Amino acid sequence: MIDLGRLRVLVAVAREGSVTAAAEALHYAQPSVSHQLAKLEAEAGVPLLQRMGRGIRLTDAGRLLVDRAESILAQVESAQAELDELSELKTGRVRLAAFPSALATLVPRAAALITEQHPGIELTLVEAEPPAALSALRNNDVDVALIFEHGDPPQADRRDITMTLLLDEPLYIVTAANRSWAGPRAELATYGDARWIAGCERCREHLVGACDDAGFKPSVDFETEDYVAVQALVAAGLGVSLMPGLTLVANRHPEVRLDRVPGLARQVITAVHGKPPASRPAQVLLDALNATIAKPAWPS
Repeated sequence: MIDLGRLRVLVAVAREGSVTAAAEALHYAQPSVSHQLAKLEAEAGVPLLQRMGRGIRLTDAGRLLVDRAESILAQVESAQAELDELSELKTGRVRLAAFPSALATLVPRAAALITEQHPGIELTLVEAEPPAALSALRNNDVDVALIFEHGDPPQADRRDITMTLLLDEPLYIVTAANRSWAGPRAELATYGDARWIAGCERCREHLVGACDDAGFKPSVDFETEDYVAVQALVAAGLGVSLMPGLTLVANRHPEVRLDRVPGLARQVITAVHGKPPASRPAQVLLDALNATIAKPAWPS
């Protein structure tokens, strides 16, 4: 195997025209340069230099190797520069898949922080509900997935994915502001006879389970994943809904009332493929997300 350091010596000798001049240019002792050239000839298996009086001349093999060496050394130096930039986070790419309300609330602040602190990092965003986001993560289409789950957050890897709790997101009963109810407004049982408006499939499953725990089966008359539409339907008096806090931080209809339900929450979770540590660009994104959700401004 040819040593890169000895290739640099050969290129310097070819460029400077003598061993002495090459030694001066490289800040080496002359015997050291001669020794490196001898070792390189041994590695190459053919003579590379011919002595011409006080100077030297490259053999055909020497010229061939110098031509290749200049290209090889340039590529190595370019690769090293790119690695240095990555290690200093001057460049890199991180791809995030996140559910809509997170993209509207948590992600913009984190993205702005990354742009400010690491302008060389390229951040790309994909909107995806949790199952699709996790699938994209496993397929290496994204580097980080931002998902939600109802119930206890995972405390360890789930299969080949590492999940970390980012925040607990409160849930709210959303009702028309001009309507009164006979019962505590923050309790699901108060709305046992109401018509319900449900969100995504997973959110509907959670709603049905929570209502079952409260002692009734909800009558779901409308379903839509558009949380703006959900609030508009509620404001029009067409039903009530159970909505997570981030959707209400992103958009709140002026004609609805919000009542936070004690004991009900969903977990917002970051997910990365494999075991820690995450790649450095991915860790930058994880750190930015953590830094920007220290004190969520939940609706009151």
